[in-house]
Amino acid sequence: MKTNYSGWSKDELIKELEKIGKRKKYGLVWDDKPEEVAEICKVKFPVLKEDVNREIKTDDKDLTNIMIEGDNYHALSVLNYTHKESIDVIYIDPPYNTGARDWKYNNNFVDAEDPYRHSKWIAFMNKRLKLAKNLLTEKGIICVTIDDYELPRLWMLMEEIFGENNYLGTAAIRINPGGRKSKRKLAAQHEYALFFSRTSKAKVSPIVKPIEEKTHKYLKDQDGEYYEERNLRKEGADSLAKDGSNRYYEIYYDPDTGKLSTKEKYPVSIKPIDTKGKKRIWRRDKSVIDDMSAKGEVFVKNTKFGLQIYFKFKGGTSGETPKSFWADKEFSAGEHGTQMLNKILGEGEIFPFPKSPYATARCIEVASSKKDAIVLDFFAGSGTTAQSTMLLNKKDGGRRKFILCTNNENGIAENVCYIRVKNLIEGYSYNENSYQGMGGNLKYYLTDTVDAVATDKNKENLVIKSTEMLCLKEDCFNLIKKEKYFKIFNNANERYLGIIFDEEGFEPFKKEIKNIDKKINLYVFSLDESAHEEEFEDFSKQLELKPIPAAILNVYRRIFKG
Repeated sequence: MKTNYSGWSKDELIKELEKIGKRKKYGLVWDDKPEEVAEICKVKFPVLKEDVNREIKTDDKDLTNIMIEGDNYHALSVLNYTHKESIDVIYIDPPYNTGARDWKYNNNFVDAEDPYRHSKWIAFMNKRLKLAKNLLTEKGIICVTIDDYELPRLWMLMEEIFGENNYLGTAAIRINPGGRKSKRKLAAQHEYALFFSRTSKAKVSPIVKPIEEKTHKYLKDQDGEYYEERNLRKEGADSLAKDGSNRYYEIYYDPDTGKLSTKEKYPVSIKPIDTKGKKRIWRRDKSVIDDMSAKGEVFVKNTKFGLQIYFKFKGGTSGETPKSFWADKEFSAGEHGTQMLNKILGEGEIFPFPKSPYATARCIEVASSKKDAIVLDFFAGSGTTAQSTMLLNKKDGGRRKFILCTNNENGIAENVCYIRVKNLIEGYSYNENSYQGMGGNLKYYLTDTVDAVATDKNKENLVIKSTEMLCLKEDCFNLIKKEKYFKIFNNANERYLGIIFDEEGFEPFKKEIKNIDKKINLYVFSLDESAHEEEFEDFSKQLELKPIPAAILNVYRRIFKG
């Protein structure tokens, strides 16, 4: 669509020329349409407000999950303070922008007739992915699922934000075995999962399956370890011996003792020659053969092709590199997404096209092997990521935690996501069958805002409303002391958090902590960058002092600049 410049002023034309001059020469280009939720942050800063009525508590004291209801741009802004470089896995399933009015921009549905449909989607995703990148740990990985409608643009956007060198691969996931019917197009059976890392230090994790599920035949040695017998002679690409090859050598075999050596010249000499008489190379260097023989890791078998040397391959038992095509039946969205969600909620057709939690669990597994990973989903929808995280914990005894962010469009947060999480944590019944709860706790928050103008009154208001953010940052939710001017929290791991809201709270707080023989992270209200260190000199070994709201304001100024 051409722009009509005839009515523009000189200043407007100069700004437009400067803007055009700064445009990049290669990459994804779009019209960056203003977005109301982002524009709000120029005059109001996001905070959290707890809904205590939706808190879920179990006996599992030290596993607290988080759910944030509100626009995910505001939620991600808060998390930029509370969880910077702290998230191990981000999994999101954003709007696919199919043109079927499946998402809104500035409170209006975006349909197929909107000439800026793709630009709005890119602008929408760009803001959120930039905020999300700040949250990943050094080895953190983000996985974004998408279908054909926005795959090309998403891929380029991800490369622009995370870097081409941090692309880890794309999985095609068969979520619809019957195929999505179409008159003009191929019947799509799959969608995509794109994996990117924040830094070059991250890598995908191997997928570990129980031995009985493996396709190869595994044996067990005297130490109880599983292994697979593999020929020591290399096969396939790059296996032919070349002149002077270091791995083409003789291995000597003693039939009486079964020993193998490259040094002791036992009666039988074996070379890596294949069944057709071609010279190949061994899989292992000459220097390790004698040691492997002493450990019983290499042995000879008499086959129809003569004597062959085998070794015990144990690599597959510790996991296999994830492949790029996932066709397991359990990834089907219809059978394991829709039907499962209906069973958990006790009613049908309440949320369209939920993912299979097994597919999402696989994405999380690929992104991190940590059993205590923190998993974030800021397009939480029906809460599939919560179920996937709990399934993984049940599978391997892990202590993963999830953070879910979703708006409440059509009651999705209150009536679907929250109810699903509650039933999974506490247990539920369906058709006279009872399903045991999977444990853990949940804190439920709503996004809110405070005035951003840096007046003393606004700073005081931000501090008053920062309690939930500080509890989230420090993972301390158990209120053990509440006074007019200060609060003290702890958690099951004896981590302590103190918040002083006014100078009047200094002395009573110091009296209170004399009874606490633990380190305390103390947030002190201050109108500047200081944390009143001189007031707490006698407690310098016990307290880690941090000024508020300065630390929060610095984060917001950075992410909302311009």
